Amino acid sequence: MPPTRAEKARATRTRILDAAHELFVANGWTRTSVEDVARTAGVATQTIYYTFGTKHTLFKELLDVRVAGDHDDVATLDRPWAREVLTEPDPARHLALHVAGARGVLERVAPLLRVLRDAAPGLPALADLWAANQEQRRTVSATLTAALATKSPLRTSAQAATDITHALLGPDTYGTLVLDLGWSPQAWQDWATDALVRQLLP
Repeated sequence: MPPTRAEKARATRTRILDAAHELFVANGWTRTSVEDVARTAGVATQTIYYTFGTKHTLFKELLDVRVAGDHDDVATLDRPWAREVLTEPDPARHLALHVAGARGVLERVAPLLRVLRDAAPGLPALADLWAANQEQRRTVSATLTAALATKSPLRTSAQAATDITHALLGPDTYGTLVLDLGWSPQAWQDWATDALVRQLLP
């Protein structure tokens, strides 16, 4: 059976997003044009404008898809990995699952977040997108840390525990160790899990 029009549209959208990811990560925001993305994706430039509207909207949707890992409109805290963290009764296992979930996100999105961070200072729309991403990550850290506090006393205040989690599982820490210094994602995961257990649990 030949693909339907909707299936063709989804496939084209995915091809555009994959091409955009490749080019943004390799060349940065400024040196990646809609024309470049169209050429790499094998579509007409107007197809991208028709599908996404602007370069900024294209980047935003790319970021959303990479964070989520799919095209489903499901918030991070409603994702299966986050629900598993929230319902896990053992505090050390809770932290291990939180770090594993963060690793899954960071493996997909850390290089793209670097592009956003570097471009944000000169572009208000990207600065807003960066701030929104930071706030979303902070909300996840705060929610999962609050849940941890119901399972075990913490070695520090809830505020400090959230700060530590937010920083340790952030794209800058991951990027330095994995992207710059060559750690494997598994080595980062093992280190981050051990660090959070030592820092937060009695």
